[in-house]
Amino acid sequence: MARARKYRCLTLVLLMMGGLTTGCGYSAKRPFSADIDTVCVEMLHSREFRRELEFHLTEALVKRIEMDTPYKIADRQVADTVFSGEILEVRQNVLGNQFQTDDPRAIGTSVVLRYRWQDQRTGEILVEKPQFVHMDSYIPTVGESFTTGVAIRSLDRMAERIVETMETDW
Repeated sequence: MARARKYRCLTLVLLMMGGLTTGCGYSAKRPFSADIDTVCVEMLHSREFRRELEFHLTEALVKRIEMDTPYKIADRQVADTVFSGEILEVRQNVLGNQFQTDDPRAIGTSVVLRYRWQDQRTGEILVEKPQFVHMDSYIPTVGESFTTGVAIRSLDRMAERIVETMETDW
Protein backbone atom coordinates (compact mmCIF):
# COMPACT_ATOMS: atom_id res chain seq x y z
CA MET A 1 0.00 0.00 0.00
CA ALA A 2 2.80 2.43 0.94
CA ARG A 3 4.66 1.48 -2.23
CA ALA A 4 1.64 2.24 -4.46
CA ARG A 5 1.21 5.59 -2.69
CA LYS A 6 4.88 6.39 -3.26
CA TYR A 7 4.52 5.66 -7.00
CA ARG A 8 1.40 7.83 -7.24
CA CYS A 9 3.27 10.72 -5.57
CA LEU A 10 6.25 10.22 -7.86
CA THR A 11 3.97 10.11 -10.91
CA LEU A 12 2.21 13.28 -9.78
CA VAL A 13 5.53 15.08 -9.25
CA LEU A 14 6.78 14.01 -12.69
CA LEU A 15 3.56 15.17 -14.35
CA MET A 16 3.82 18.52 -12.62
CA MET A 17 7.45 18.92 -13.66
CA GLY A 18 6.56 17.98 -17.22
CA GLY A 19 3.87 20.65 -17.21
CA LEU A 20 6.35 23.23 -15.93
CA THR A 21 8.92 22.46 -18.58
CA THR A 22 6.49 22.31 -21.49
CA GLY A 23 4.59 25.44 -20.49
CA CYS A 24 1.05 26.32 -21.35
CA GLY A 25 1.50 26.76 -25.07
CA TYR A 26 2.71 30.35 -24.79
CA SER A 27 5.91 31.45 -26.43
CA ALA A 28 8.59 33.40 -24.60
CA LYS A 29 9.21 35.20 -27.88
CA ARG A 30 7.92 38.76 -27.86
CA PRO A 31 5.25 39.60 -30.47
CA PHE A 32 6.85 41.87 -33.06
CA SER A 33 5.50 42.42 -36.55
CA ALA A 34 6.87 39.90 -39.04
CA ASP A 35 6.43 42.17 -42.05
CA ILE A 36 8.87 44.80 -40.74
CA ASP A 37 12.58 44.18 -41.17
CA THR A 38 14.25 47.57 -40.72
CA VAL A 39 13.86 50.73 -38.66
CA CYS A 40 15.44 54.14 -39.18
CA VAL A 41 15.85 55.95 -35.87
CA GLU A 42 16.18 59.65 -36.56
CA MET A 43 18.20 61.77 -34.16
CA LEU A 44 15.75 62.92 -31.53
CA HIS A 45 15.25 66.63 -30.95
CA SER A 46 15.03 68.39 -27.60
CA ARG A 47 13.31 71.47 -26.23
CA GLU A 48 15.22 71.03 -23.00
CA PHE A 49 18.05 73.31 -21.84
CA ARG A 50 20.16 70.31 -20.86
CA ARG A 51 22.02 69.27 -23.97
CA GLU A 52 23.01 65.83 -25.14
CA LEU A 53 19.99 64.09 -23.59
CA GLU A 54 18.64 63.58 -27.11
CA PHE A 55 21.93 61.92 -28.12
CA HIS A 56 21.86 59.58 -25.12
CA LEU A 57 18.23 58.61 -25.70
CA THR A 58 18.73 58.07 -29.45
CA GLU A 59 21.75 55.85 -28.76
CA ALA A 60 19.88 53.91 -26.06
CA LEU A 61 16.92 53.42 -28.38
CA VAL A 62 19.08 52.10 -31.23
CA LYS A 63 20.79 49.66 -28.85
CA ARG A 64 17.46 48.48 -27.41
CA ILE A 65 15.96 47.91 -30.86
CA GLU A 66 19.01 45.88 -31.86
CA MET A 67 18.98 43.85 -28.61
CA ASP A 68 15.27 43.34 -27.97
CA THR A 69 13.65 43.15 -31.41
CA PRO A 70 14.15 41.24 -34.65
CA TYR A 71 14.44 44.60 -36.47
CA LYS A 72 17.66 45.93 -37.97
CA ILE A 73 18.70 49.58 -37.96
CA ALA A 74 18.89 51.08 -41.46
CA ASP A 75 19.24 54.39 -43.27
CA ARG A 76 16.05 56.27 -44.02
CA GLN A 77 16.28 55.59 -47.77
CA VAL A 78 16.00 51.81 -47.33
CA ALA A 79 14.20 51.43 -43.98
CA ASP A 80 10.70 49.98 -43.76
CA THR A 81 9.80 52.26 -40.85
CA VAL A 82 10.98 55.53 -39.32
CA PHE A 83 11.09 56.44 -35.64
CA SER A 84 11.19 60.17 -34.80
CA GLY A 85 10.63 62.16 -31.64
CA GLU A 86 11.39 65.07 -29.38
CA ILE A 87 12.19 65.44 -25.68
CA LEU A 88 9.63 67.95 -24.47
CA GLU A 89 10.61 68.35 -20.84
CA VAL A 90 12.84 67.07 -18.04
CA ARG A 91 11.91 67.81 -14.44
CA GLN A 92 13.68 67.10 -11.18
CA ASN A 93 12.14 67.08 -7.71
CA VAL A 94 13.79 66.47 -4.36
CA LEU A 95 12.18 63.41 -2.79
CA GLY A 96 13.79 63.76 0.62
CA ASN A 97 16.57 65.64 2.41
CA GLN A 98 19.36 64.52 4.72
CA PHE A 99 18.41 65.43 8.28
CA GLN A 100 21.73 67.03 9.31
CA THR A 101 22.93 68.61 6.06
CA ASP A 102 19.62 69.30 4.25
CA ASP A 103 21.24 67.89 1.08
CA PRO A 104 18.94 65.94 -1.25
CA ARG A 105 18.68 62.29 -0.26
CA ALA A 106 16.97 61.26 -3.49
CA ILE A 107 15.93 63.14 -6.60
CA GLY A 108 12.97 62.14 -8.72
CA THR A 109 13.02 62.83 -12.43
CA SER A 110 10.43 62.81 -15.14
CA VAL A 111 11.20 62.90 -18.85
CA VAL A 112 8.41 63.74 -21.31
CA LEU A 113 8.86 62.58 -24.89
CA ARG A 114 6.72 62.90 -27.99
CA TYR A 115 7.36 60.27 -30.66
CA ARG A 116 6.04 58.59 -33.76
CA TRP A 117 6.86 55.28 -35.42
CA GLN A 118 5.66 55.25 -39.01
CA ASP A 119 5.70 52.72 -41.85
CA GLN A 120 7.40 54.42 -44.82
CA ARG A 121 5.95 51.98 -47.32
CA THR A 122 2.29 52.67 -46.53
CA GLY A 123 2.37 55.90 -44.53
CA GLU A 124 0.58 54.13 -41.66
CA ILE A 125 1.41 55.41 -38.18
CA LEU A 126 2.27 52.33 -36.15
CA VAL A 127 2.71 54.06 -32.78
CA GLU A 128 2.20 57.69 -31.84
CA LYS A 129 2.61 59.05 -28.33
CA PRO A 130 2.10 62.81 -27.94
CA GLN A 131 3.22 62.68 -24.27
CA PHE A 132 5.17 59.61 -23.20
CA VAL A 133 6.26 60.14 -19.57
CA HIS A 134 9.04 58.18 -17.90
CA MET A 135 9.69 58.67 -14.19
CA ASP A 136 12.76 57.54 -12.30
CA SER A 137 15.01 58.62 -9.44
CA TYR A 138 18.65 58.79 -8.51
CA ILE A 139 20.53 59.10 -5.24
CA PRO A 140 23.22 61.80 -5.05
CA THR A 141 24.44 60.63 -1.62
CA VAL A 142 25.83 57.41 -3.13
CA GLY A 143 27.63 59.28 -5.88
CA GLU A 144 24.99 59.29 -8.60
CA SER A 145 24.93 62.49 -10.62
CA PHE A 146 22.32 63.76 -13.04
CA THR A 147 24.44 62.30 -15.85
CA THR A 148 24.63 58.78 -14.42
CA GLY A 149 21.14 58.81 -12.91
CA VAL A 150 19.18 60.29 -15.79
CA ALA A 151 21.25 60.62 -18.94
CA ILE A 152 22.49 57.06 -18.79
CA ARG A 153 20.41 54.74 -16.61
CA SER A 154 16.98 56.36 -16.78
CA LEU A 155 17.08 57.01 -20.52
CA ASP A 156 18.04 53.38 -21.13
CA ARG A 157 14.97 52.32 -19.14
CA MET A 158 12.90 54.77 -21.14
CA ALA A 159 14.23 53.28 -24.39
CA GLU A 160 13.25 49.84 -23.11
CA ARG A 161 9.70 51.07 -22.47
CA ILE A 162 9.53 52.64 -25.93
CA VAL A 163 10.56 49.35 -27.54
CA GLU A 164 7.77 47.62 -25.60
CA THR A 165 5.30 49.90 -27.39
CA MET A 166 6.68 48.59 -30.70
CA GLU A 167 5.30 45.13 -29.94
CA THR A 168 2.23 44.11 -31.90
CA ASP A 169 -1.13 43.73 -30.25
CA TRP A 170 -2.35 40.23 -29.57
